Amino acid sequence: MIKIAKKWVFGILAFLFCLNILAWAVVYDLSKPQLFEVNFFDVGQGDAIFIETPYHHQILIDGGRGSTILEKLSGEISFWDRTLDLIILTHPEHDHLGGLIEVLKRYKVENILWTGVLRDTAEYQEWQKLIQEEKAKEGAKIEIAQAGQKITSAGSNFAARKIFIEILYPFENLEGKKVKNTNNTSIILRLVSGEHSFFFTGDAYKSVERKLIKSGQEIDSDVLKVGHHGSKTSSDEEFIQAVSPEIAVIQCGRDNPYGHPYPETLETFKKYDIEVLRTDINGDIKIFSDGKKLEIKTKL
Repeated sequence: MIKIAKKWVFGILAFLFCLNILAWAVVYDLSKPQLFEVNFFDVGQGDAIFIETPYHHQILIDGGRGSTILEKLSGEISFWDRTLDLIILTHPEHDHLGGLIEVLKRYKVENILWTGVLRDTAEYQEWQKLIQEEKAKEGAKIEIAQAGQKITSAGSNFAARKIFIEILYPFENLEGKKVKNTNNTSIILRLVSGEHSFFFTGDAYKSVERKLIKSGQEIDSDVLKVGHHGSKTSSDEEFIQAVSPEIAVIQCGRDNPYGHPYPETLETFKKYDIEVLRTDINGDIKIFSDGKKLEIKTKL
């Protein structure tokens, strides 16, 4: 009986100790500065961008090629948190889609935004299956992206209302459509937080960039996620002038077989005195905003 009692006491003490650790972790998390954060993850040759607002809304744009995204998220999200507010698949190519499949297996996702464009691959079929399961089991809302949509931050105060996402492209609903080049179906969006704005282009080509200029939509932004990993197919000079970013971020892999980023692309940014950050050189790139000033932190 004495041995049994000791086991119970030990069990209770261990439980209380774990609760204490958890409580301190929560306090530490809440005590962190309430900044707007955009993380451009180094996931090799692919895109994966994690955003957290001061109101703890968590958004993931693309997921890279595989499970690396899970390691990256674990470094940004508290271990007890297994929920994402929104994931956005810009277009269903492997270097953007692969990691999101792993995310869907691990996290509960409340909202999913994508184009609905068709692809004939096993990975695409897995994506379709998983998002429908997320909808059926967890009540996830699945939305088809189209220019004119606006995603606002929850909250009634003025500061919360100043955080929003504008969908600028595609111009039409692409759900169920087959296309030759899914890069040019990429969701293009502009994220605004206070006085700062971030522009995300997926892998869209120069032809789409020119269409955006002609559309008359607001595209001027402080930070540009460079299209198609710095390929010469994107970053039209007129487009770069119109966006006029202070910072350009290129997500590409080290020694990638495509030669990204292209020298022509880098020359364009150099010409307009735009600071270039690259995941193949800088590693993970985190940009903080308090609504008035930007700060940059790189891993390497």
